Amino acid sequence: MLNNLQNFDEKLILAINGMNTPFLDSLMWWISGKFSWWPLYLGLLILIFWKFPWKQSLMIMGFIILLITMSDQSSVHLFKNVFQRARPSHNPNLESILHFVNNYRGGAFGFISSHASNTFSVAVFLLLIFRKKWISIPLITWAALVAYSRMYLGVHYFTDVFVGGIWGVLLASLSYFLYVKTRNYALHSE
Repeated sequence: MLNNLQNFDEKLILAINGMNTPFLDSLMWWISGKFSWWPLYLGLLILIFWKFPWKQSLMIMGFIILLITMSDQSSVHLFKNVFQRARPSHNPNLESILHFVNNYRGGAFGFISSHASNTFSVAVFLLLIFRKKWISIPLITWAALVAYSRMYLGVHYFTDVFVGGIWGVLLASLSYFLYVKTRNYALHSE
């Protein structure tokens, strides 16, 4: 079964990475970049402070910081360092036939994708906070685009980003549960 999954992952990464064009190279590099999304983050920060009382907004921001830290650290220490699955860019069968943008190959291990885990955790947490379709759809689209860009760039398999996304959703759900408990406790103790 693992061989079938690996074959599926390899065929899919070759198909996605093989659709490269100069325009898509630039776009996917930008989408995958850590600093490309600062306008979105700033907009969400403004929206949080506009929609919620000051103390609640600070609490939400604290939980987002905690969530990103948990997601990022656990994706490395509980998954990448444990499973040690080589990224497609470090797979001897693929590295010579993949297309790399700016010669970027990422670290040695790719399971699970920290990008997917981080973006899906924030997207789902905020989706649960706002509960509005007009913000939920762009947030999930953003997370999915980031995950797709990691495959396009040849640094993650589908299972890396899929399981990373699932991990992010689980962490977001746990964080939201803890946020609600904390918020309710804080409101009742005032």
